[in-house]
Amino acid sequence: MKRIIYSLLSDMMSRNLTNAKTSISPSEKFPYKVEVIAENLNIPWAIDISDEGKLYFTERIGSIRVIENGNLNFNPVITLKEPFISRGEGGLMGVVLDPSYLQNHYIYVMYSYLEDNKVYNKVVRLIENNNKAFIDKVILDKIPGGRIHNGGRLKIGPDKKLYITTGDAGIPNLAQDLTSLAGKILRVELDGSIPKDNPIINSSIYSLGHRNPQGLAWNSNSILYEAEHGQAAHDEINIIKAGINYGWPIVQGNEVSNNILSQKPLIQSGEETWAPSGITFISQGPWKSRLLVANLRGSQLLSISLNEEGTMVTNVESIMKNEFGRLREVVEAKDGSIYITTNNRDGRGNPNINDDKIIKLTLN
Repeated sequence: MKRIIYSLLSDMMSRNLTNAKTSISPSEKFPYKVEVIAENLNIPWAIDISDEGKLYFTERIGSIRVIENGNLNFNPVITLKEPFISRGEGGLMGVVLDPSYLQNHYIYVMYSYLEDNKVYNKVVRLIENNNKAFIDKVILDKIPGGRIHNGGRLKIGPDKKLYITTGDAGIPNLAQDLTSLAGKILRVELDGSIPKDNPIINSSIYSLGHRNPQGLAWNSNSILYEAEHGQAAHDEINIIKAGINYGWPIVQGNEVSNNILSQKPLIQSGEETWAPSGITFISQGPWKSRLLVANLRGSQLLSISLNEEGTMVTNVESIMKNEFGRLREVVEAKDGSIYITTNNRDGRGNPNINDDKIIKLTLN
């Protein structure tokens, strides 16, 4: 595929920050070469990269596809069939490879399906062989779903546990209901069993009070960060701790309530709307120790600098503002390159020629 190379400069802006005194640093020349490595995609949602460098990504319509040696394979690894459903914000969402993927070829995905005219989400394990995959095991089922607020992010943490974000499925009170899997961050073993050290005995719930969380990332000290959509602006980046209530729908942003004890966000967008989705912690290069957050409505990549402990925001930059439209995912590869997906064909964007795309940032 012909690669399109763009020259970009980072663009700065101030943000409404929580618990931080912010200093905006001078704009610097953009330190990465920017390439479009795949295009004409159908709502690419999540990316994971194998140890051998193969890039696996989901398309919300139900396909998992692979980029190998810089080339997009024409045939999907798998295309999901009924009762799978791609409707509204639902469909095929998160993907993550097993830590021992090169040995066992396990791939975990989260997707929506229809049963008795109700939408649910489930997490399943696939087995891949020679670029073909099949469903091997259901990890977690009957997660409430709907046209909106499905969450959908999957990540495997430093503790080798599987973390799953779930939205409130458009029913806000479910986020506070400990009998529901909606509006939560869930944590299970890789075989779907419940870890003995989860905060609630015999429950996959790790944290609660989330509206529509779509991003998870750990820093080098194993602090877990989460990106979450607010109701009307007030989008959040949170530090996630076991058993903590993050407030929705009783509070959002910096609000407080006498009715619950809830955790304020690390940073929130105030009256602006970011619609944050994928998030990654940068481990090397000129952006080392920053959080990068893909923004949908904001049509930008947020670069968030933190203090040494990773608990306070010191600076925020807006990168690639309006360059590629709505951004859904951002991940860092082991070689320091960064991959980003656009979502201009998701029903809320204005598709440009050859959308949607996967963009690669490579150090100059």
